[in-house]
Amino acid sequence: MHIPEDQPGLFQEPARQSHLSRTPDSLNGSRTRIKNYVLDTNVLLHDPHSVYRFAENHVWIPIDVLTELDHFKNEQTERGTNARTVHRFLSRCFHQNSKLVMHGAKTPGGGTIRIAVNEFLTAERLSEELRRFRHIFQDLNNLDNRILALCLYVKSRHAERTILITKDLNMQLKALAIGLETQDYENDKVEATDVEGYEQRTIEIDHHALQRFASSRQLTHRTKETAGLHLNEYVFLSAGDNKLVAARHAGDGLFRRLDLPHVLANPRGLHLKPLNLGQQCLLDALLNPDIALVTCYGQAGTGKTLLAVAAGLHLFWSKIFSGLTVSRPVVAMGETLGFLPGTLNEKMKPWLQSIYDAFELLLPSNPTTDLGKRHRKAGPAEGSSTNGTGIPPVKPYAQLIEQGVVEIEALCYIRGRSIPNRYFVLDEAQQLTPLEAKTVITRMSKGSKLVMVGDPAQIDNPYVDSRSNGLVYTRNRLKGQSITAHVCLTKGERSPLAEAGATLM
Repeated sequence: MHIPEDQPGLFQEPARQSHLSRTPDSLNGSRTRIKNYVLDTNVLLHDPHSVYRFAENHVWIPIDVLTELDHFKNEQTERGTNARTVHRFLSRCFHQNSKLVMHGAKTPGGGTIRIAVNEFLTAERLSEELRRFRHIFQDLNNLDNRILALCLYVKSRHAERTILITKDLNMQLKALAIGLETQDYENDKVEATDVEGYEQRTIEIDHHALQRFASSRQLTHRTKETAGLHLNEYVFLSAGDNKLVAARHAGDGLFRRLDLPHVLANPRGLHLKPLNLGQQCLLDALLNPDIALVTCYGQAGTGKTLLAVAAGLHLFWSKIFSGLTVSRPVVAMGETLGFLPGTLNEKMKPWLQSIYDAFELLLPSNPTTDLGKRHRKAGPAEGSSTNGTGIPPVKPYAQLIEQGVVEIEALCYIRGRSIPNRYFVLDEAQQLTPLEAKTVITRMSKGSKLVMVGDPAQIDNPYVDSRSNGLVYTRNRLKGQSITAHVCLTKGERSPLAEAGATLM
């Protein structure tokens, strides 16, 4: 199911919505295409304004959902923020009118929204359907079971289709077991074709056109195949001889060659060159001053994080940005180690180790120079350390962090910030929810560049999947903008073993 987009007037004042259905049984009249949607708690936590995204249909919020939301409202997390947003939103919607709460307030799309009490659970005479339900789900204090019971109540009272909307797969299975129709919330999901493969598109042209492109650095090629290309979309041009040339679509069938330096210079460390055409495309987008947002899909070992960090250092040494900000969602794979002591940087270090690994590769330490500088500052106590020199080892990026060139950002504290003139690398962005991705993007001030990298196939966040995570959502909603670009990496460069594991396992 694809839920219709939100209608104009999404945030209308409650006074403009205060229209009642006469009775619960007269919800839909003769419009049999109208449906009744019962929302699970996880849908509201995922999108607090989802109740207005069902067009002319009718939305039921079980009172047990409000009980679950109450458990989360005090959390200082994105989930807690969303729970509080839902409470404020519903208060404005019903405007302290109990009749609206029970019988439905009108939505801009022509439907209604109401808080539903499960009369099944208080009925003195049990129907056959309720007796069967109680036989299957004997624990009626379980909130999930109570929500399922409400769905049965709505279904029994109204001839129109009743559909449970939930992102909980176990809840969907329970609903199917008792004959309830259920669907995922798909308003912010991208099409499956957008994440099925990461390959760049290949455009076939003739040899003469390819020669003109090589000499003039641009080519106009308007065909049915190129008509569907987005602005700043990267493609491979081929003349049928298995030789590919990377190009960027500048709009209206105009292709431009990539603007790449001979080498990505790093005056304090390792120089870098892209190893394949996909990396060339990514580097072109990272260095383009007109592109403020770069999204990148790539499986493990394709070099997405390393290139993002290398380009950021290069642009900092070139005085394009005042520094680098790095972050990633704090979502663990499997069991966690619990509380992490120390400063913010020390707490974030295990989560950002992939970025630190990139810094260590790009900025190899000079033991003689580093130890010599620190030895002159060392006191007698330091000289007695057991490492042989008396000086603890210095990580190559430590000085950059101390100077503020590299900033560690915890996403839980980013709300309300304004980040100017920074190069922001957001690693593992597929772990974000769409709302979290929006929060990060709206923090970017003038002169800043945001780089979101990740693999939609590797997700540990239970609230998103490959089609609804913040990375693919951002790419889908912002594609075609003049300030955005997207690149897919497919060829692994970490090692033959990593490449085999990523493709065959």
